[in-house]
Amino acid sequence: QVQLVESGGGSVQAGGSLRLSCAASGYTYNRYCMGWFRQAPDKERAIVSAITSDGGGIYAESVKGRFTISRDNADNTLYLQMNSLKPEDTAMYYCAADTTRSFACLWGTSSYKYWGQGTQVTVSS
Repeated sequence: QVQLVESGGGSVQAGGSLRLSCAASGYTYNRYCMGWFRQAPDKERAIVSAITSDGGGIYAESVKGRFTISRDNADNTLYLQMNSLKPEDTAMYYCAADTTRSFACLWGTSSYKYWGQGTQVTVSS
């Protein structure tokens, strides 16, 4: 089965940076859409960013200009570079894969069938 494992979370002061990684295995990683989602306590899980098989990215309005999604297909790894972090970015961050799509990646959580365990990001003021 598909396995996704996130890493790189931690605690940082506002204005700082973190780089999240997602190691993928068990499927042809470089063919499919990949996404980052986040979930704060008592809130619904929501998309942060998604990326196509050829590297095209989409971003939630709240992170546009601060976060950058990328993928290293040769290494089966997805990244999220997070700069200028704000306290409202505090959440559990999840890596996800949509193995039915390679382009025109979708926004909704239901489109992504495989999920990692999550990595916690905490931003203090």
